[in-house]
Amino acid sequence: MTKETLDIGFNKNEDCLLQAISKLNFKLEEIELGGGKKRLEKLKAQGKMSARERVDYLIDENSFLEIGAFAAYGMYEEHGGAPAAGVVVGIGKIHGRNCMVVANDATVKAGAWFPMTGKKNLRAQEIAMENHLPIIYLVDSAGVFLPMQNEIFPDKEHFGRIFRNNAVMSGMGIPQIAAIMGSCVAGGAYLPIMSDESIIVEGTGSIFLAGPYLVKAAIGETVDKETLGGATTQTEISGVCDYKVKTDEEALDKIRDIVSKMGNIPDAGLNRIKGEEPEFAKEEILGIFPEQSNKPYDTAELLKRIVDKSSLNYYKQDYGQTIITAYARIDGWSVGIVANNRLVTKNAKGEMQFGGVIYSDSADKATRFIMNCNQKKIPLIFFHDVTGFMVGKRSEHGGIIKDGAKMVNAVSNSTVPKISIVIGNSYGAGNYAMCGKAYDPRFILAWPTAKIAVMGGEQAAKVMTQIEVATLKRKGLPADEEKEKEIFEQIKSKYEEETTAYYAASRLWVDAIIDPRETRVKISQALEACSKAPIEKFNVGVIQT
Repeated sequence: MTKETLDIGFNKNEDCLLQAISKLNFKLEEIELGGGKKRLEKLKAQGKMSARERVDYLIDENSFLEIGAFAAYGMYEEHGGAPAAGVVVGIGKIHGRNCMVVANDATVKAGAWFPMTGKKNLRAQEIAMENHLPIIYLVDSAGVFLPMQNEIFPDKEHFGRIFRNNAVMSGMGIPQIAAIMGSCVAGGAYLPIMSDESIIVEGTGSIFLAGPYLVKAAIGETVDKETLGGATTQTEISGVCDYKVKTDEEALDKIRDIVSKMGNIPDAGLNRIKGEEPEFAKEEILGIFPEQSNKPYDTAELLKRIVDKSSLNYYKQDYGQTIITAYARIDGWSVGIVANNRLVTKNAKGEMQFGGVIYSDSADKATRFIMNCNQKKIPLIFFHDVTGFMVGKRSEHGGIIKDGAKMVNAVSNSTVPKISIVIGNSYGAGNYAMCGKAYDPRFILAWPTAKIAVMGGEQAAKVMTQIEVATLKRKGLPADEEKEKEIFEQIKSKYEEETTAYYAASRLWVDAIIDPRETRVKISQALEACSKAPIEKFNVGVIQT
């Protein structure tokens, strides 16, 4: 292949990814408007800051790692939508200390809780618990979105689980601070009061189990909101809240002051030195990653644009080559990298091995490497571009299920921080082995090019078309070549829509969609958030030999 051909391919890849990044940024700008400009203006007229303004004011500058910006994206359209699920969530520093921040967005249905709002809040608490992070709640919510109460109220992973987590975190010694900056009604009233300390804003903040209308309906009593549960009532009469302040800014200053006086938390023991920039420019990632998901590329070249000094210390480099295992540093953090290699390679027997597929030898290598990293308290970074495990007679006879199970076992029992980056395909059991969402990564991030599904759209469409055509023939209905093609295209279109990064992010299968050029920065932020939680002893359980 000539240099000119390589340059054309590089430029084509770059153009394609730049377009994807532009689309990503456009969508994020829309989401950041919450319920829209008119509702933001109405909020300001009430003397209140928006949810994002509150977060920006609270945290140290340029320290925010947002979680779930795309939560509920494209969902609840029959109810007018719920941008970011009506709550802004992320990790930010307050006086240099990482904290989880949860801020209700009152411009989205008055901050009401949709099913995805509950799931997003639970994810925030999960991250706080896993990483021993203080959690700050900026409360401004009308409570459960009543038309969908059956999907958020009674189950184990629904609304009530949040208060259970409040109690668990309290027992774990994780600080929780709540600022009541608007409505705080019914079951939602438990959240700030189950926190360690609560602040209420005079004039705009209110907290009660039942609002004036429900009180009137239930017991016939007429009472206004301020008398029932305003700042004066809850700080001077009931003693429910700890601090009364006059403005949003004063409430946020109070939180910053409280956090600044917290005691130090011991480090988890992760290894970090002064970071060094990669030798190759991060912008080159855009030209290396192919515009078509089935094209081969050199994954190691991508990694060299992310790790310090572009230096990778390969583990078993010439064995199981469809997975790269290597020690490296990212912004000074010592890490173990497990990445799907997309190059076509040959094994020791001279047999071709397709990139992105996990074979028995690559699964065996990855298992051993994961165990080594756990022994040495080295965090694991997984880079997904996997189509699954190898299938067929030769693989089955060679014990691919057993070798795959070893890798899944090691990932499942791993106790060091695990961070997953889905850069391309993440299909089937390959998603599991590479530490997909079901395997408790501390954080899971995706590039706009990510695709998550049980299998690729074309393969799935072929299988489902065959089933559909066979069903039609059994019923004696016509199913000629034209009809078969129509069925195939319909299924493929639907399936491919459901495999996109946006579909995954809307359902919180990933925590965020990121610009590929920011991968190094985001991994470093995530590792810093992980650096305070103690690491339990690694016990791999039963692995068949």
